[in-house]
Amino acid sequence: MVDSSEIVAKVMENRITKLLVQGKRLDGRGLTDYREIKLEIDVIEKANGSAQVSLGDTKVLVGIKIEVGEPYPDTPDEGVQTVNAEFVPLASPVFEPGPPKEDAIELARVVDRGIRESKAIDTKKLCIVAGEKVYIVFIDVYILDHDGNLIDASALAAIAALANSKLTSYKVKKDGKLEATSKKIPLPINDYPISVTVAKINDHLLVDPSLKEENMMDARLTVAFNKKGDVCAMQKGGVGPLKTSEVLEVIEIARKKAKELRKIMQGK
Repeated sequence: MVDSSEIVAKVMENRITKLLVQGKRLDGRGLTDYREIKLEIDVIEKANGSAQVSLGDTKVLVGIKIEVGEPYPDTPDEGVQTVNAEFVPLASPVFEPGPPKEDAIELARVVDRGIRESKAIDTKKLCIVAGEKVYIVFIDVYILDHDGNLIDASALAAIAALANSKLTSYKVKKDGKLEATSKKIPLPINDYPISVTVAKINDHLLVDPSLKEENMMDARLTVAFNKKGDVCAMQKGGVGPLKTSEVLEVIEIARKKAKELRKIMQGK
């Protein structure tokens, strides 16, 4: 007996493929168009910083929590950043409760890489007492609704949340202990990396793939740019190959789209 869901999926793939040949997409977008983007900041009252991004029907929430802890032994005078991603089961039928799965781990790593490689956070300024006490920045990504391109939505929400984060100022007492003050200071930010994901379906390259497009893509490439417009990180996904010419084309497409996303983040 033929599974009706498989027939529906095949019909959808054929329709998407035919539209791509015409330079069109299922939702009416052009190949290099993003879905509607909405960005809200300070949406979690008790967090040090937060932001929520809606990318079409994809919705991502990022909360920033900053605590005091010990530095890594090899970077005693630098603060620490860590990214975690949680796929909330209500966001998609394929998300299950329990420990992070491979997709969640990959998402966290890609978001982390863009922030880390651009040196967005001035980790030197997060040092309170070298070798003993530093600020630890927790970047927690929550997927609320999944309709494709979680990477770009999460990366944009993460940097927007960081840009609006504040931390508690401490003073070091004579006995070496820390005393919290009432002063709140901005998280020291050097850069504002922007990530753009381009999917490959057959020989077509398309920006901001929806979930239906992701389900049939051959490969994807995410490119992160620093504020100067230079590439600071890249991550390939999918099992299909990308030619050198396609990689170069993706970078140029992504560079232009990154400028658009940066304006949205800056509220312009």
